[in-house]
Amino acid sequence: MLPESTERLRFRRMTMSDLNDVTAMLRDFDPMRGDRPPSNRDDAVRWVEWQERNHAEHGFGLWVLETHDGDFIGDCGLTVQDVEGTPHVEVGYHLLADRRRLGYATEAARAVRDCAAAHGVEHLVALIRPDNIASQGVARNLGMELERTAYVHGGDALVFGMRLGR
Repeated sequence: MLPESTERLRFRRMTMSDLNDVTAMLRDFDPMRGDRPPSNRDDAVRWVEWQERNHAEHGFGLWVLETHDGDFIGDCGLTVQDVEGTPHVEVGYHLLADRRRLGYATEAARAVRDCAAAHGVEHLVALIRPDNIASQGVARNLGMELERTAYVHGGDALVFGMRLGR
């Protein structure tokens, strides 16, 4: 499973050769993750290993998101998330700070949403911290609606969701 390329973006599997870019992406994402210590290369190794496990177990994960020229933008894809004891397929997107507010997240997430629908995912969610207004906008641009608030990954999260296909 791999989302179709978009007008400006393409997807590919994440590998250990992406560690420098993934480390930078995670550092840029840190302010949205609360008061944890800054991400480092070891965190990036764990992130890539998590994607390898996701692909092995589910047939999907977070893919590297890059321009058609090969410039790293961030990642976007699907993961299975435990939401208060219930597994849900989540669309996730994490961009380098200088690539935000350019429409890349919505463009990529639409391709991932369509890929999920084509592969039989019936319900898609996005777990978003209440103060992450930009990410909430991306979820709404996908057609998602706020379903509820849940305690996820050590904090409150807004659960945006939508039914797909069928």
